[in-house]
Amino acid sequence: MSLPQSPEPAKLIVSLLLREKQLLSPAAKDLTEAFGTVDMVSGWFPFDYTAYYKPEMGEPLFRRIIVFRELIELEALVDIKHATNAIEERYAEDGDRRINLDPGYMNHARFVLATGKDYAHRIYIGRGIYADLTLIYQQGEFQPLPWTYPDYGSETMREYLKQVRNRYSFDFKRE
Repeated sequence: MSLPQSPEPAKLIVSLLLREKQLLSPAAKDLTEAFGTVDMVSGWFPFDYTAYYKPEMGEPLFRRIIVFRELIELEALVDIKHATNAIEERYAEDGDRRINLDPGYMNHARFVLATGKDYAHRIYIGRGIYADLTLIYQQGEFQPLPWTYPDYGSETMREYLKQVRNRYSFDFKRE
């Protein structure tokens, strides 16, 4: 018989996808007001993997990753996704998003993103939100899965997320 256990806390990560780079600063301020102190911020990742966002957001698009200092409980991901959706709406114009926020978490074994879209590999976690297992950590590297979005599966992104994982390991030991 397996006995229920609480999972280890995780590192909160929010990915920002936007065309207007000047929106980064006010959006980051909103995110810090909602989730606390920023621990790490990535450089700009060019985003040219899909035309999905082009009609709504235009182009070119860029991705930036913000990592927060405080570790979170995994069940908080539902509330976090709803909070980031509200921030997205705050910046929308005429019903179109100008910024896309993808919150997720990282622990020692995986990188998970929250989404409102169902799919075969996504697990429902409540209030209209699904957990998307995006990358798994094996043999010292993040491994993409067949459904991993190409930008998250890129070597550049996986190298950055490895740095985040190292920071998470440090923070986890401090707790």
